[in-house]
Amino acid sequence: MKKIFLLALLVTPLYALAAEESSAAIPEQAAAQDPAERNKMLYSLGFLLGDNLKNQLVLDNEDDYKALSQGMRDSLLHKKSQTDLEKYKPQIIQKYQQDAQTISAKREAAQQEYLENFQKEKGVKMLDNGAMIKLSRPGKGKNPKADSTVTVHYTGTLIDGTKFDSSRDRNTPFQTRLTDVVPCWTKAVQHMKPGARAQVVCPPATAYGSRPVGPIPPNSVLLFDIELVEIAD
Repeated sequence: MKKIFLLALLVTPLYALAAEESSAAIPEQAAAQDPAERNKMLYSLGFLLGDNLKNQLVLDNEDDYKALSQGMRDSLLHKKSQTDLEKYKPQIIQKYQQDAQTISAKREAAQQEYLENFQKEKGVKMLDNGAMIKLSRPGKGKNPKADSTVTVHYTGTLIDGTKFDSSRDRNTPFQTRLTDVVPCWTKAVQHMKPGARAQVVCPPATAYGSRPVGPIPPNSVLLFDIELVEIAD
């Protein structure tokens, strides 16, 4: 059971990536068999595994990296483990738990710093639910109501710049009732007029809270670049 638990920690984000790309066209088999392309694909897989691990583990020095990579190499090459795996599984689980707390605290501090710095920027308006909006283009006409249907273009990122969604990338505007989106959007879009564009910053309580949603980790501050195209009603 513990082995399954550890494996799940390692590969879950890759399952999410596979699901995300499931509708994409599958490359021709000839390209997949090309040795240079295969090496690039496997390197990319290794990089993604490393990305996943660095978001879950605190590795303090070069010896940590060497020990971890040697264990992975021995396993992939079907070599016998140099340690008693059963003996160290409880310590491994404990490390995951402790590192998760450390990483979470560091991330929370970075997010709090971002919120405080953004609030100080010229033109930022704090809304009554804690969300913030900064207009870069004012727009014209009337503002939508809390239950209006609107059409928008948007890009959503985390504070580190990681993009998690974009109607612009799909080249398709997004239409929604403001009652059907996260509270941050419901409040912020009411402060926009057709043609307006704004930076909107959503603290976790105004977005998805402690729920992980796709590539969005729990308790994430979300940043949106929103353009209000039109108000449908």
